Amino acid sequence: MIRTDAIERLPVRHAVPELLSALEGRGTAVLSAPPGTGKTTLVPLALAGLTGAGPRRRVLVAEPRRMAVRAAARRMAWLLGQEVGDTVGFSVRGERRTGPGTVVEVVTTGVLLQRLQRDPELAGVDVVLLDECHERHLDADTAVAFLVDVRAALRPELQLIAASATSDAEAWSQLLTVADGSGPAPVVRSTGQGHGAAIHYAPPPAGIRPAHGTWVDPQLLRHVAATVRLALKAHDGDLLCFLPGTGEIARTAGMLDGVDAEVLQLHGRAPAAVQDAVLRGGEGRRRVVLATSVAESSLTVPGVRIVVDSGLAREPRVDHARGLGSLATVSVSDAGATQRLGRAGREAFGTVYRCWAPADDARRPRFPSPEIKIADLASFALRAACWGDPTAQGLALLNAPPTGAMAAARSVLTAIGAVDEAGRATERGVRMARLGVHPRLARALLDGAAEVGARRAAEVVALLSEEPPREYGDDLAAAWRTARRGGDGYAARWRQEVRRLTSAVTGAGSVSASPFATVSMATAPMATARLDSDSGAETPPGSGARSAPGSGAAPRSDDAVAGLVTALAFPERVARARGEGSFLMVSGTRAELGQGSGLRSAGWLAVAVADRPVQAASARVRLAAVVDEGIARAAAGPLRAMGEEVRWEDGDVVAREVERLGAVELSVRPLKQPDPALVRRALLDGLAKEGIGLLRWSREAGGLRERLAFLHRTLGEPWPDVSDGALLARAEEWLEPELSRARRRADLGRLDAGQALARLLPWAGGEAARLDELAPERIEVPSGSRIRVEYGGAQPVLAVKLQEMFGLEGTPEVAGVPVLIHLLSPAGRPAAVTADLANFWREGYRAVRAELRGRYPKHPWPEDPSKAQPTRHTNARLKR
Repeated sequence: MIRTDAIERLPVRHAVPELLSALEGRGTAVLSAPPGTGKTTLVPLALAGLTGAGPRRRVLVAEPRRMAVRAAARRMAWLLGQEVGDTVGFSVRGERRTGPGTVVEVVTTGVLLQRLQRDPELAGVDVVLLDECHERHLDADTAVAFLVDVRAALRPELQLIAASATSDAEAWSQLLTVADGSGPAPVVRSTGQGHGAAIHYAPPPAGIRPAHGTWVDPQLLRHVAATVRLALKAHDGDLLCFLPGTGEIARTAGMLDGVDAEVLQLHGRAPAAVQDAVLRGGEGRRRVVLATSVAESSLTVPGVRIVVDSGLAREPRVDHARGLGSLATVSVSDAGATQRLGRAGREAFGTVYRCWAPADDARRPRFPSPEIKIADLASFALRAACWGDPTAQGLALLNAPPTGAMAAARSVLTAIGAVDEAGRATERGVRMARLGVHPRLARALLDGAAEVGARRAAEVVALLSEEPPREYGDDLAAAWRTARRGGDGYAARWRQEVRRLTSAVTGAGSVSASPFATVSMATAPMATARLDSDSGAETPPGSGARSAPGSGAAPRSDDAVAGLVTALAFPERVARARGEGSFLMVSGTRAELGQGSGLRSAGWLAVAVADRPVQAASARVRLAAVVDEGIARAAAGPLRAMGEEVRWEDGDVVAREVERLGAVELSVRPLKQPDPALVRRALLDGLAKEGIGLLRWSREAGGLRERLAFLHRTLGEPWPDVSDGALLARAEEWLEPELSRARRRADLGRLDAGQALARLLPWAGGEAARLDELAPERIEVPSGSRIRVEYGGAQPVLAVKLQEMFGLEGTPEVAGVPVLIHLLSPAGRPAAVTADLANFWREGYRAVRAELRGRYPKHPWPEDPSKAQPTRHTNARLKR
């Protein structure tokens, strides 16, 4: 019996006639309806003709998350007074509840994509509604693009709706432009506002550090917990608290110990039974539901009147340089905050506490980051190739895929044989796309099945497709054994996925006889962090596991199987030990195991899950399997190379023949006759790293360099720049032919830098002959002595005994620059400094004479030094 009274309370019902009219006339529409108005539940029923007087049609509703799929199907079935699986059913990866009378089916966007690739016409489907478009999941964007193609080329009668409470309706309207040229799709807006909610801002105390990576300041979590307690005291009803991830949920739950309410944890990894229990509502006792963004849209949590929003969310990121995926903690977008607010007003007027200052609203992004811009695109690229558009340039996408990310994705797909050199999907690639896992895991499943059997390969791939709980540990083989005997929610989902994958691989056609026949991936990223979207493959009803193709291989231990399958999926993450707990991946990334890991003594690992914390030099291994060198060589075989290496290392030239697996050295032996060109390049690298001090710099060579530097500074060209950088830049010009004859550091140490430096003098124009004239090495002073000029400072310096300058009235110059004269006592100690000798004789000499006359009475100290005879001797010597 249809619950008419409940339907009548849904504000979106007023927009249904306009929506039906738009679809009838144009075939596409954008539905914009605030949270809590019934767009997810009433609109599909109306489209199917289950309410009102419209014709009966088959409707497919696509949701971004499995939890939302189940909740939407359950709610629609309840409105019809039926059970799920009758008129309304659902399909998610590994689970399908439909019947012969089902006309409204709710699916994940991943399941929708799988169906589109098997049957682009979607035979039997009349209307497709894509819900929560604002979340910009990659699967949803791809599904829209494919559906636009289907309407344009195959089924113009197929009706398409993009729906959200907070999306950019105009942009979606342009994207769904009607194929007949009649313009953008109509936008239908619901005027209802649900029950509404009051907003209170509860900014955290000063000193909270910004989140980075997956780290969130514990002080913020304490503030969120305190806000929850405050809200429970101030208001009635259940409370829904939004936190960025499962770790923060667990920690906050601990901080709420003793609160007078049942504390529940809701996230994508929670068992389906737990999720269903939360969404069914409480049985009298008050509840606090701590949730990730899975509860942000398409869900009604019964009894909730209060929302506490931490203001944080998680988004996937890809480190292209290291081939590692991770999750980033970001500020929730304005659209996300609006969706969270709407959870409080679903059943009655509610209250929302936002754990940030009002001024922060202006700094929030309008929408979440489109996943196509930040995620690994290998799965997207394979789907596009299977669709017939390898570049994706012809697809109707709100955002084009980044060029670099697409190039990386195509390199992976080419390496595993999923696409050919032109980017077109191969037969193998089509089989991979239908397995419903990342192409890397599809490769491991297909090729691993040939080695170890379908069931065992599927069991390991199921572990890799959804990372086990942290309490399972970091040893993949041990986690495998735990999952086999486990009774928790993860183990249940794992067994379900194993059944699906086993069935899928045995039905995927023949696989190569050897998993090592296909080319291995070069370093390329895959985001191992998984949000609560669904990859989408379905398990056909009644399917069962069969024996794997190619399963005649010799039996292997579970540890060996785990290592082999992981290495097939991530060959560039095969890693060799470099010390206790430290490893080097063949990609060149260093990786560290945790202190308590049982894998620390392993010689080789295949790393399944790793991330690199902010400011950390090495990746952190989350999940790995032990492999032996044979498996490592086979899995990453195309990265193996033999070569001569001549380089500057540890202060000298090192020449050796090296066998490498990517960045990992397998064997090394000395190279007796290295290529002279490589040696020369290594010596140049050594000079660049350690400087020209490697050469032999005599006093004369250093003096020549200082003189040339002075002339370049004073006169400029053609006098050369002899700074370190300039000399290194011209090393091949002034160090030949000695450089080409050198073989090691010691040979550089014997190279006369002065002789080599002379090659830079401006010989061609004849200026070199004026070197001693413009910058003389020595200057003859009035006493007849030839005194060395020091050019190392800003001004040439002449250090001379004061008496030897008697009789000279003007200051000597070099290249037009006055010399700075350091006047010394008879004992050679500094007495005065001047660049104006005439002025010194007039003004400064008297004071110096008075001091030195008493200290050195045997030396002459005339009244007028400018007219006196210069001398190097005492008075007695002068009288002889």
